[in-house]
Amino acid sequence: MASIGKIARRSFLIGSAAIVGGVAFGAWYINRPAPNPLKPGKGDAVFNPFVMISRDRITLIAPRAEMGQGVRTTWAALIAEELDVDLDQVTVLHGPAAAAYYNAAVIGETLPDRGYNRSEFTHWLGETLGPVGKVLSMQITGGSTSMKDGFERMRAAGASARETLKAVAAERLGVDHAALKTERGRVIAPDGTEIAYTDLAEAAAGRKPVEADLRDRSQWRLLGRSQPRVDMVGKVTGTAQFGIDLRLPGMKFASVKRNPRQGGGMKGFDASDAKSMPGVERIVDIGDGVAVVATNTWLAMQALEAIEIDWEDAPYPADTAGIFARIDAAFDATPNSTMRDDGDADTLPAGATEVTAEYRLPYLAHATMEPMNTTALFTGDRLELWSPNQAPTFVAMKAAEAVGLETEAVEVHTTYLGGGFGRRAEFDYAVVAAKVAKALPGTPVQVTWSREEDMSHDMYRPGAVARMRGAVRDGRAVLLDGRIAAQSATQSAMMRMLGTPGAGPDKVHVEGAFNQPYAIPNYRIRGYLADLAIPVGFWRSVGNSFNGFFMESFIDEMAHAAGRDPLEFRLELARAEWEPAAKVLEAVREMSGWTGKTPDGVGRGVAMTYSFGTPVAEVIEVRRADDGIRIANAWIAVDPGIALDPENVKAQMFGGMAYGLSAACFGEITFADGAAEQLNFPDYDAIRMHTMPRVEVRVLENQDHLGGVGEPGTPPAAPALANALFDLTGKRARRLPLMHEFDLIA
Repeated sequence: MASIGKIARRSFLIGSAAIVGGVAFGAWYINRPAPNPLKPGKGDAVFNPFVMISRDRITLIAPRAEMGQGVRTTWAALIAEELDVDLDQVTVLHGPAAAAYYNAAVIGETLPDRGYNRSEFTHWLGETLGPVGKVLSMQITGGSTSMKDGFERMRAAGASARETLKAVAAERLGVDHAALKTERGRVIAPDGTEIAYTDLAEAAAGRKPVEADLRDRSQWRLLGRSQPRVDMVGKVTGTAQFGIDLRLPGMKFASVKRNPRQGGGMKGFDASDAKSMPGVERIVDIGDGVAVVATNTWLAMQALEAIEIDWEDAPYPADTAGIFARIDAAFDATPNSTMRDDGDADTLPAGATEVTAEYRLPYLAHATMEPMNTTALFTGDRLELWSPNQAPTFVAMKAAEAVGLETEAVEVHTTYLGGGFGRRAEFDYAVVAAKVAKALPGTPVQVTWSREEDMSHDMYRPGAVARMRGAVRDGRAVLLDGRIAAQSATQSAMMRMLGTPGAGPDKVHVEGAFNQPYAIPNYRIRGYLADLAIPVGFWRSVGNSFNGFFMESFIDEMAHAAGRDPLEFRLELARAEWEPAAKVLEAVREMSGWTGKTPDGVGRGVAMTYSFGTPVAEVIEVRRADDGIRIANAWIAVDPGIALDPENVKAQMFGGMAYGLSAACFGEITFADGAAEQLNFPDYDAIRMHTMPRVEVRVLENQDHLGGVGEPGTPPAAPALANALFDLTGKRARRLPLMHEFDLIA
């Protein structure tokens, strides 16, 4: 991988950050540590992948994709907290694609437990399994795991660096190491003498780092408090560079058109008209489609429209009805999983009232604001990529395969992402760019997909169907039996990444259903996998995105069947199972002034979901207006265990709800003639500023372990809104999007 000098010189995100006479520290050791990717150049000294100090600067590596969620700031704050520096004193870089930056928390999340009832042993087991991510080169930003992954590792890196610098200063000053203290990047002696870290770096470069204990939370200066975002100035001033903004000397521009019937090939094409267009420089056959290289992106897109292409058929049913018939057929097969099977779900308890319902959700696109793009430079024996991505090690591996190079010959620069939501955990856009660049060796080529190409070649959130059966008696839930059918996002993604779909029960398929913290004595969830070749993948909150709707819509139906207030019904179930879940429900009850009664023209709904280690409760209020139904107010309560940056947690809840409401109201991908019918935002609308409700967020810290915050705000949004619409209209929503059955203001 690249040297740190090379990374810094080529960094267009942060600016020049040459490391001269520098040193890097860290204190997270495993038995066989991954090679440090930051190879020192002349005058450089590098010890650990995360912290570097030179004569003129302190540089921190935050190797997670910054896509608006604030990971770069909070990751850097984890290090800076123990290093005793402030964020305005440091330069933050993403760093290269490297196994050293593996996500240790991702593997722990695969354990087949409910999460909220995880024992200390299971937590330890998850942490112990974490380094498997290094073997698999899983440098991934996803699963709301970045802070769980970095929480101890990065603080340990900062603490080790701090104590090593103090040891060097103690020798220089001839004082006892324990007599020294640190503050804002300086070591301070008892007599007031101060030495800047940058003045100690060169002497510390050859030392073995000193291991250090982590400070108690009561001593934190940065963590637990909201910090100014390190990317704030660039984004406010428009100088922050996303992948689509990159410009290199001599760069060409390209766009691509591939078979809209995904999985189908290309029989042939006629590009004679496109070749004659002024400014068109090359037509590149990429196998399942073509790319046009031109003097600008718009021209390339226009030229593609002039190419006549003969496409093959799709390897799946041609229309939405046929696709959902295959999903329904999955119920006839043996279930892939029974992740929860408490009590006896087959037998209706004596004296109980049975409740049944079927729910259907559509396929969804990620619809990131920045379309898929990558800039590539192929020189014959090297490939360099500038790519907004969530998985740089996989981008490097797959791009290398596409152009016939070893992975070590590929260098990936991860830019800011204009939205990710799981879509940029894929690598197809980088592979296409690599193929185009190979056709123009020595010339950098920026390949940008049109919005239509982006929407028709997504790895969609799978469409899903749930058949729910429950029972209530004496005002309480006594049975819940859920059957869920959909394609497996996990198997589809693993096949693309690793060449195998994996084996065993698919936990992600039923997450948000089997692991909800409700005390229901007879509780069973079974998952059925549909056999379809439509590419599906990880959409923000993954299985929780559809199972949250299924579960919380059905819990609401059970509450009404029991003659109970829906919030109190949930609260009773949660208190008996897991207190933090009850606390978020209590919080939204207080915040919203919930009484269980609403005046005419007003409806309220509640939902509570547990996902990614975090319980979130949401209350949504809708109101009738002259021009339709308005989503007026929303209240959110979240408990991530430790709020490392409270305002950022609130922002993630707000954004997660907005994403969930957009999908609930308007989102759907339907199919005709084997291709997606929704191709741009007029066909795939979203919540706008004037239709977004007023939102209040409260952050609690009642649970013992750190949970994620990037995705948990999304799953409760759809059911809370649907339940509010039932309260307003008396009509139960069992299908999404809601725009087909309700007069929502758009």
